[in-house]
Amino acid sequence: MAAPFAHALLPEPTHDEWARQSFAQAMRQACTVTLAPGNSEVYRARIQPALRRALGRDPHTRHEVSRALLAEPYYQYWSALQRTTQEMLWDGVGETVERQLPTLIARARAEPGPGTLRLDPAFVTPRYMAEVDIHVMPGNYQSELVADDVFAGAIYDRGVYLYGMGALGPTSAGYGEALIGYLRERFPEFEPHRILDLGCSVGHSTVPWAQAFANAEVHAIDIGAPMLRYAHARARALGAAVHFSQQNAETTDFSVRSFDLVVSHILLHELPAPALRRVLRECRRLLRTGGLMLHLDGLAYGGRDPFEQAVQDWNTHFNNEPFQGASHDFPFTEEAIKSGFDRGGIIVEDLAIPRAGGGHRFLSLRGARA
Repeated sequence: MAAPFAHALLPEPTHDEWARQSFAQAMRQACTVTLAPGNSEVYRARIQPALRRALGRDPHTRHEVSRALLAEPYYQYWSALQRTTQEMLWDGVGETVERQLPTLIARARAEPGPGTLRLDPAFVTPRYMAEVDIHVMPGNYQSELVADDVFAGAIYDRGVYLYGMGALGPTSAGYGEALIGYLRERFPEFEPHRILDLGCSVGHSTVPWAQAFANAEVHAIDIGAPMLRYAHARARALGAAVHFSQQNAETTDFSVRSFDLVVSHILLHELPAPALRRVLRECRRLLRTGGLMLHLDGLAYGGRDPFEQAVQDWNTHFNNEPFQGASHDFPFTEEAIKSGFDRGGIIVEDLAIPRAGGGHRFLSLRGARA
């Protein structure tokens, strides 16, 4: 298994810890590459014909397919193994982080470099985040174990690399790099002077923006203080000047029309519809005339095969991402218009993300010009 890029904040596993993490990653690869295609075979051979007989037609919705899949032993086996592997991954990485936590905290405090960090001791985590461990990650993004905690950031940094099987590159920067490439190809004359990344986590996608636009002032926000402490030190270790602050993307303390570009990377599917609407309104408030918002997230369900939707919706029910399904049904264009964007400036299209080892992952790009 290839290792992520080593930097001063990255937890360093022992031989046995590395073996355990490698096993979890190999199991995830087996679930994704070897076993997952079997769901399609079972569906086409048994489930779809049975649904046609029962319904008198092909299934129209993912919900009809999901109910049938849940009764299928092969899907049950794959689903249980997928969930167990996810838990094994976090357990394996968590062991490494717990053992080194005092050292990582000390490194985060001492790491020199550019950028700033602004935390809010009175910050209240939104209920939709406080009551679930997203991706089954223990403690979610905001839990504090000790003073100056960085546990959430450290486990997320190494865990995401393993979860993605290294497909986003050695620094897990693939989403940010893809969005930068899109911006430069689609809007070659656009040169942002002030950039905001919403829901930045540990800055995997933020750092590429600071590196690509060295003359821009780059800000990034997240709800989790442990994530932000880690993100700040990590960005410094990578030589990137980023201004991190603990804020809710639904309502920030930035001034009206203070950004040329507002971006997010795999954030929207973690928000319930009311929060999504507020985020769009906040983006419109923050953007200067001619500015852009660009959100990279999972493929929208509209027009896709109900079986494909049902398989993707596994995360909604079994990977602690309760809003994923609804977010892919979210009427982005209509809600963006209600938020003050003009229909002619709204972007909804698929974007190919190059994957390590060949091939692409397709995600939905949703954006608008102010």
